[in-house]
Amino acid sequence: MKQGWVTRRLGMEPGDQWKKEIVAGAISYFAVVYIVMVNATILADAGMPLQAAMVGTLLTSIAGCLLMAFGGKSPIIVVPGMGINAFFTYTLVHSMKLSWQEALAVVSVTGVLFAVVAFTSLYKMISEAIPKNLQHGITVGIGLFLTFIGLQKSGIVIAHQTTFVAIGHFNDPGVITACVTLVIALILFIRNVQGGLLISILAGTGLAYVLGAVNPGEPVSALEALRQYGGLFGELSLVKLADLAFWIAVFLLLLIVVFENIGLITAQTHLIGRPQRFKGSLRALSISTVLAGVFGSSPPVAAAETTAGIAAGGRTGLTPLVTAVLFGATFFFIPLLGYIPDSAIAPILIIIGGLMVQSVKDMDFSDFTEAFPAFLIMVMIPFTYSIVDGMAFGFIAYPVAKLAAGQGKQVPKVMYGIAILFLANFVLHGIL
Repeated sequence: MKQGWVTRRLGMEPGDQWKKEIVAGAISYFAVVYIVMVNATILADAGMPLQAAMVGTLLTSIAGCLLMAFGGKSPIIVVPGMGINAFFTYTLVHSMKLSWQEALAVVSVTGVLFAVVAFTSLYKMISEAIPKNLQHGITVGIGLFLTFIGLQKSGIVIAHQTTFVAIGHFNDPGVITACVTLVIALILFIRNVQGGLLISILAGTGLAYVLGAVNPGEPVSALEALRQYGGLFGELSLVKLADLAFWIAVFLLLLIVVFENIGLITAQTHLIGRPQRFKGSLRALSISTVLAGVFGSSPPVAAAETTAGIAAGGRTGLTPLVTAVLFGATFFFIPLLGYIPDSAIAPILIIIGGLMVQSVKDMDFSDFTEAFPAFLIMVMIPFTYSIVDGMAFGFIAYPVAKLAAGQGKQVPKVMYGIAILFLANFVLHGIL
């Protein structure tokens, strides 16, 4: 197509077809729009109003996709990340006792540091300093954590007086709904049905109302949702800026967003045969993270569902531009999204957890000094119900294991510093 100013800004090259890009953008939207409901549900657990969290999720996604379209010039879709949203709610708010306003400040401050990393060569230094086994262990641990949360929200697994968990009651309509939704989601995912997770949520919602698992509530109009959002936009609080716990939270979140996005963007830019778009894409995502805290959402990521759009022919920034427009239209459906119950959303967490656990295949278990710290991270994240505590055990164990094996010089100085920070965090919270 003829090269104009707009097409150049979107990174379109001779041979790129705008019709394919538009189709790819639409497919990407339907593959990832489920995140609006799922992310808002997790943010609501942090104390945010559900409909307001939906608005925050949508604005973060729109801004991220637009920045990726014109800054990254890549077909990468930017939405709040699964796993990172769990860190936001269940670690920053529940475990570290930050308010959601303070946690949003953590997100924006992390975004500023992420931008410093992305606009310099620091991202290479950080990525190379952390052993790959520990990076994969974090992904696996968060995947198991999400699975556990999904099982709890679905009622398949419940707390019990004599045991930590127990199987739920399978004659309960909510549990039946969750199980059927999980089966539908699994089948559609394995069959590579476009928008399969969204279809599963809608089917599960319909079944929940048929079985009486949920009762229709008072409808919330789009205007009411925007009114609620007025109490969320720009509400980040910097009152804990001088506290050590705040900066530990920032540091841990920074590690997660850097690791995850470097891996995702590298894979996605190579998939379209344009690795030169990596830097611009990483920088666009870092700015999106700053805005996420302002808009009232957990940090965004380069969505794994981007591959659906790439498979449909997406190669340029026109793909996320189309997705951003469709996200804008989703505002009109917020009243309907509020009717979706946990029993229809929880199975999606289980599916996503299963996907994240696949990173275990990339781990090296031949060296016990490398394997055991990663193993601790994998099991301690779900067992302690805290991503930060789970990471702490692994990052402390790593230099200890290496020193015990007489391999202390192999440990990067950055790793010793991280281990000391984690120990300080334990002492600060009176765990040791």
